[in-house]
Amino acid sequence: MENRSPIRWVSNDRARKDNYERVVVKDFSEDMVKGVRDFHRGFAEYSPTPLHRLDGLARYLGVKGLWVKDESQRFGLNAFKVLGGSYAIGRYMAELYGVQMGNVPFERFKELTGAAGDGNMLFVTATDGNHGRGIAWAANRLGQRSVIFLPRGSAEARVRNIQKEGAKAHVLDMNYDDAVRYARDYADRNNGIFVQDTAWEGYTEIPGWIMQGYSTIAHELTEQLEAGGADKPTHLFLQAGVGSFAASIQAFFAERYGTYRPVTAIVEPDRADCIFKCAQEDDGKVHTVVGDLDTIMAGLACGEPNTVAWEILRDYSDMFFSCPDYVAARGTRILANPLSGDPLIVSGESGSVGVGLLSLLLEREEYGDVVRLLDLNRDSNVVFISTEGDTDPVGYRKIIWDGLCPTPR
Repeated sequence: MENRSPIRWVSNDRARKDNYERVVVKDFSEDMVKGVRDFHRGFAEYSPTPLHRLDGLARYLGVKGLWVKDESQRFGLNAFKVLGGSYAIGRYMAELYGVQMGNVPFERFKELTGAAGDGNMLFVTATDGNHGRGIAWAANRLGQRSVIFLPRGSAEARVRNIQKEGAKAHVLDMNYDDAVRYARDYADRNNGIFVQDTAWEGYTEIPGWIMQGYSTIAHELTEQLEAGGADKPTHLFLQAGVGSFAASIQAFFAERYGTYRPVTAIVEPDRADCIFKCAQEDDGKVHTVVGDLDTIMAGLACGEPNTVAWEILRDYSDMFFSCPDYVAARGTRILANPLSGDPLIVSGESGSVGVGLLSLLLEREEYGDVVRLLDLNRDSNVVFISTEGDTDPVGYRKIIWDGLCPTPR
């Protein structure tokens, strides 16, 4: 799966224009996000995930500071996605029973469903692995059923982990976007509750709740930086599949800091770069990628963008990158082989691509123009969010042990 094509990029001129009318991101205000985090605090498994400071890597790359937030520690599920799925299901249940979200712990919904005779709900979604596991976990906590559909080529470990949460998991002979459509139709036919982490015309409410759920990461991150006496980030590198995660974090920082928000780079695999294509065309339309979406970055292998997320990324992000698989593999190896004094971080392919990208941008003269446009220098404080651990242990070992997707010279 070696890919020697170059890294591509598009700069977003509208991101810093004073007179440009941007989409409003008030759903990610401090009060709203604090409420989301309070909801997550209600789980016994909750604790903030670690924020690692990598001083050795920062010195090597020539920046002031470099931090990686490690979502492999989230709720014991090895990935961040449960934050969105659990919050969306909580919001759905609160709406269903007419209760205030902040007044009812998640576990209490199980009692409400029993009292109402609603003990046979069915939650349905499609996933590359992590989102589905989060939905299965949340449904299981409520004593309800879940059916999860995965695209062809899904790692056996990801399927097994979903099944361990009590869900039925089915691998379909189709790509991710077609699996989403299949799951939607299945939910319609079986009176299921469709909980998908992407949006399109007519389906925005639940995806919006999922995006809000991810904002707990950003709230923890800013609190941790402040507690450590660090300056606010000057740069964020955010990976994107459909764009929900990246837009959530982007919206939080845009709402919190306004024009002083960090410079943000959105990073995708070159074989599933739907956000990049939207930015590249810049014609007001949503653009898709078709085909097998064959990339080691399985969590980002999505060809159709979340329309709500795209509007946020379009208006606030500074640059968009389309990256070959070797960029992600390099990032995984960098974090697994730390420089002296830095912690070892187990980061899966979808979680590490930003680190791999920064290393190449700062090491290779051919990307000098990009570095200048991003204003990356010795005063930069750069933040990454490793969204998953080794959710595919076999694939992870191929990268670390066998040198899968080597970096071209």
